[in-house]
Amino acid sequence: MADFTHLDGEGRIQMVDVTEKAATRRRAVASGKITMKPETLAQILSGRTKKGNVLETARIAGIMAAKRTADLIPLCHPLSLTHVQVDFHPDTASSAIDIEASAQVLGSTGVEMEALAAVAVAALTIYDMCKAVDREMMVSDIRLMEKTGGKSGSFHR
Repeated sequence: MADFTHLDGEGRIQMVDVTEKAATRRRAVASGKITMKPETLAQILSGRTKKGNVLETARIAGIMAAKRTADLIPLCHPLSLTHVQVDFHPDTASSAIDIEASAQVLGSTGVEMEALAAVAVAALTIYDMCKAVDREMMVSDIRLMEKTGGKSGSFHR
């Protein structure tokens, strides 16, 4: 089993030293889902919500979350992201919105946490904007789908 990189030899918390790692193009894709009542999804898709365009607000929130991940996760390195994208795929059959986010950087550490943060905050923004009409919404399945770049190589779920 691999060692936890955020612990030193004595078990103390540390920020991983990436000074000697090569700067490479790194990309990560994460996904998740928010499930809701069919009427709630219909309102979101029709644009008939009192708080405005839910999906565009959630898109901005997801991008902002990716950019501020180091402020949210204590040991994450602040990154100069080169690209973040947040997309929504409504699924009327299951009354859900699938969320996908990708993040890219030219750097010495990966962007998995940034992609995951973007998905989580986008989902929470949808919840926040719609909670007045549907408190039973459920955020689920937030997970890394793929990552490329870096010494550890590629991962594809």
